[in-house]
Amino acid sequence: MDSKIELARPRDFGETITDTFGFIKQNFKPLLKYFFIFCGFFLFATFALTILTEVKALSFMSSTPIDSFDESGAFSRVFSFLGGYLLLILFIILNYVAINVMVLCFMTLYKQKQNTIPTTEEMWGYFKYYYLRVLGSSVLLYILMIIGFMFCLIPGVYLSPIFALVPAIMVIENGSFGYSFNQSFKLIKDNWWVTFGIIVVIYIILYVLNLFISIPSFILGIGNVFLHMRDTKAISLPIAIMVSLLQTVEYAFQMLITVAVGLCYFSLSESKEGTGLMERINQFGTGESHTDTTQEEY
Repeated sequence: MDSKIELARPRDFGETITDTFGFIKQNFKPLLKYFFIFCGFFLFATFALTILTEVKALSFMSSTPIDSFDESGAFSRVFSFLGGYLLLILFIILNYVAINVMVLCFMTLYKQKQNTIPTTEEMWGYFKYYYLRVLGSSVLLYILMIIGFMFCLIPGVYLSPIFALVPAIMVIENGSFGYSFNQSFKLIKDNWWVTFGIIVVIYIILYVLNLFISIPSFILGIGNVFLHMRDTKAISLPIAIMVSLLQTVEYAFQMLITVAVGLCYFSLSESKEGTGLMERINQFGTGESHTDTTQEEY
């Protein structure tokens, strides 16, 4: 049996990528369990809104012939579609924040409990405390990121790995937004390229995984358009549900990038401040032991 991954230790580029998949593999069942428990509402709302938006889009494209175009009716349908689409975007953001907070709370408690899986009650206490804080901070970071990308793209690229660490610091260190913002710059100093490279590689892997889901979704979506054009609505609705369900599965892959960012934080924090080493030193003589240590055999 593989020894449990110790979060608070320095890692190089390859170790961070390997431990990202190793941590998810070792804790796949509890992570998936808490994924549905704490993100289930947002997943269901996103799933339902995706179906509604797709059905409205298909209905708008095929319901009104050009020769009988009703301008007032067309505008009302456009505004209805845009309103549903904006609501879908809102719940996608809420869903992504919920996934990030859930994974970061899991990693925080996992470390505090010395590589022991946290209970649902412990997870809920952390999740409800940090969710709104991280949500508000994420919205502000998104705005700053958009402004950065507007200025010749380079500032946005530079800020992306720094901003990615802010939610991790807020949850793991229980820091305010101001402290977490400043701490992220401090930790990433002299380590920007490594952190950026890790995030890029994980996003490439994430893109490939999502591609396997997107291909059947695209095929079903194209088939749905042709079926809807033939007025076989009884068939096109189940296809829209299948497409939306496949798209919802992609959200589970978001845990991959959050685990990678969490490991980047632990690695940078340990390299610069040695918090994990100090904790182990303080435990000498207290009778406490790590759960990942194996007893020697002779």
